[in-house]
Amino acid sequence: MSVMKQLVAAFAAGATFSLLATTAAVAAAAPTAPPAAAPAQPVHVPPMTAAQVLDRHIAARGGAQAWKAVQALELSGKVDVGRGDNNARAMKMVEAGKKAGGRGTNAEVTAANGPKEADKQIELPFTLDLKRLNKTRLEVEVGGKTAVQVYDGQHGWKLRPFLNRKDVEPFTRDEAKTEAARDDLDGPLIGSAARGAKIDLDGAELVDGQPAYKLKVTQKSGEVKHVWIDAKTFLDVKLDGFPVRVDGKLRSVYVYQRDFHSVQGVKIPFVLETVVDGAPDSHKMIIEKAAVNPKLDDALFAKPEA
Repeated sequence: MSVMKQLVAAFAAGATFSLLATTAAVAAAAPTAPPAAAPAQPVHVPPMTAAQVLDRHIAARGGAQAWKAVQALELSGKVDVGRGDNNARAMKMVEAGKKAGGRGTNAEVTAANGPKEADKQIELPFTLDLKRLNKTRLEVEVGGKTAVQVYDGQHGWKLRPFLNRKDVEPFTRDEAKTEAARDDLDGPLIGSAARGAKIDLDGAELVDGQPAYKLKVTQKSGEVKHVWIDAKTFLDVKLDGFPVRVDGKLRSVYVYQRDFHSVQGVKIPFVLETVVDGAPDSHKMIIEKAAVNPKLDDALFAKPEA
């Protein structure tokens, strides 16, 4: 995945913790056919109802009251954006963009992509600010330039200087729709009943070799997503991401959450690994620092200046 194409995708998808993680694999190299799956083996977990699993999960994450008190989060760290051998694909994309009126150049994308070592993951520093209700600001450093994406709860904009674009661009209709459908700070399960969601138990599966309850979350809008809850820790170790279109085909996305840390009474995953169905590589977002309830002025989520 080229850095350029990765960030084009990142500035289009929007998904809170999955904002970087889900999109980190959107532009992976051409998908490969997955190996034939072995017959599924039954997974045994202690019998529980969906309500019981949900209660244990909420407690494991710090409790409903603790999360209710969280009004803002600031996360920073590094995100994988592909390997050095994707430079050639970046060049082809830029050339196609130039023919369609784009303003990127090969030299600019080469600079953004950094080293060309084929086996080295390129990591970029990011800062992600989140505030209720559904306000987000993402900054990513690319080749010495700061790319910005913001959403104020109703409208979104992006600034992509790494493509030599100095103008602030509004979200497309699809981008705004995706961002509006994103879960708020506490995710798809905590506070789900208050949002009108229905939670059902949908069996059990192995996640990272460990048994997990599979919960089906049906939103008030009718949208369905799944969350996998570890049968021992009751943490949400896997969840559906936003599907992405690769080579003209809509593909499923899964986000694996690991390395949970307690930060001011709530548990937050510090490693998020995204897998796109059929893609050869996964991509990680590593959170190095997390702050609960930092002072985030609403002006931070206003339209960025070019």
